[in-house]
Amino acid sequence: MPGVRLLPADAIAATAVAARAAPRKRSNWNLHSSLEDPIQRFVNVFQPETYVRPHRHEPDRFELFVALAGLAGILVFSEEGAPTGIWLIGGSENRGIDIAGGVWHTVVGLAPDTVLFEVKPGPYRPLSDKDFAFWAPAEGTPEADAMVTRWGSLVSGSRG
Repeated sequence: MPGVRLLPADAIAATAVAARAAPRKRSNWNLHSSLEDPIQRFVNVFQPETYVRPHRHEPDRFELFVALAGLAGILVFSEEGAPTGIWLIGGSENRGIDIAGGVWHTVVGLAPDTVLFEVKPGPYRPLSDKDFAFWAPAEGTPEADAMVTRWGSLVSGSRG
């Protein structure tokens, strides 16, 4: 039917398979029809080994995460990179989190095939969509792998 898009289970399953095979250990499936869409809506599947470099969006560009499956940790940081907030989404208490623009944050996949539905303002601009933290290592480095392990420990410790 024109004007209606479903979020089918097989699309999520295929995205999970893609995330398992991807070098970055994550993959997304877009509901928006174009990167120019003023509202970006998509499913993002995270594996526990993925590294999402801490970043922030422009002050007027929020990011909303809603957990559909699995468990994710959301960390928020100070300007200097110290964790200032840690939350779990996907458990029995919190199903999602809305992060204002300008807030340094990252996502940690804590269970295989963690599925998050994301919504944020568009259009998507790969070179300016996010501001990466100068204090965080680049993707694909041993330092990034160490950060994933450290963050996983921090989030697990916050469950306690």
